[in-house]
Parts: sequence; structure tokens; C-alpha cells
Amino acid sequence: MNDNLDNRDAQPADLRILTAEASHLDLVAPLFDAYRQFYRQPADLGGARAYLAARLERGESAIFLALLGASDGTVAVGFTQLYPSYSSISLRAVWILYDLFVAAEARRSGVGRALLRHARAFAAGSGAGEMTLQTAVDNAPAQALYTALGWVRDDEYLTFNLAL
Repeated sequence: MNDNLDNRDAQPADLRILTAEASHLDLVAPLFDAYRQFYRQPADLGGARAYLAARLERGESAIFLALLGASDGTVAVGFTQLYPSYSSISLRAVWILYDLFVAAEARRSGVGRALLRHARAFAAGSGAGEMTLQTAVDNAPAQALYTALGWVRDDEYLTFNLAL
């Protein structure tokens, strides 16, 4: 049995997920910087903080922050960031789940699963018709989690990128 899928509904009892605001930047920025490093980008905590601050200030994304512990000992252990988009085909809004990261010490504890469920509830509540995401082809743990939560791999369309 795949250990990543054991205890499918388990999550830490003291886990809280909240919508990040400017006052949470010092909690989410280090996670965002670690996420970027996971994808082979150089550490840049100041740049990560500025980027997130701009998204929040302009209302350009929804960021959900996972916290463990009581209010006096809270530790940020994960986040996800969604960007709004639209589908000309379905004539509905779409949320792009662009970033999902769980700190190494909190992995396989249900934090990622809880963040994905929270993001899904948010997107559904906003009236969106679907969510979409991309992940690295070699990120098997993430792919297993997405599949376990009902995400379906798109084998019909290819993704192309153009660097500017």
C-alpha cells in the first residue's frame, strides 16, 4: 500500500486553514520561498514576500495558509495559491491551483489533502466550473494525492509555453 495514501482522511487535530491576508506575509513568505526552491529557483525571501504582497494587495490570487498549534505556538506548515481564470468552452470561471507546498516536517500528515479540500470548497463556493493544475512529471507523491482526491489527468490537451 502506498504510504502517501494511508489515513486518507487523517489530519492533525490542531490544523487550521485560513485565507491569507497582508498580516500573514511573514508566515507564508518563507513557505513560498521554500516552494520556489523545490522547483530549483534560488532562495529569495524578499522577492517571495514582495510577490505575495502584490498579489494580495491587488486581489489577484487566493492564498490559503495551513497552521498547526494553538494561537500562542502556531507554526505555518503549508499553503496553496489559486489564480482566477475563465473558460470560453464552459462559459464559467476556472481557478488555477498554481502553488501547493507543505513543509517537509508536516508532509504525509494530511496537511496537503486538507489544503486541497479547502481550495476545492472555495472554488465551488465561488461558482467556478472547474479547477486546473500542473505539476512536475516526476512529482509522483503529488500526482498520487491529486488522483486520490478525484483530479483527472488531462491526456487530451498538450501544454505549450513561450518564454518572453
